[in-house]
Amino acid sequence: MPIYEYRCGACGHQLEALQKMTDDALTDCPACQQPALSKLISAAGFRLSGSGWYETDFKSGGKKNLKDKKDSADSTASTAE
Repeated sequence: MPIYEYRCGACGHQLEALQKMTDDALTDCPACQQPALSKLISAAGFRLSGSGWYETDFKSGGKKNLKDKKDSADSTASTAE
């Protein structure tokens, strides 16, 4: 579930709320009880976890980074000429 940021237009209170994407936006400020909350635009935060998300999870044996493979192919092509 995404974390949304809100700011109250009446008192300036800021808060974060963990909500489903289908949930209605919050409107009432928990600090001043006024219906003045507005959703802020912020950078999305997320975490990749579990097998297969990290570069090292795909490496086994002699496998290298894609960049390393490209560099090796370039050097092989230049020595073959």
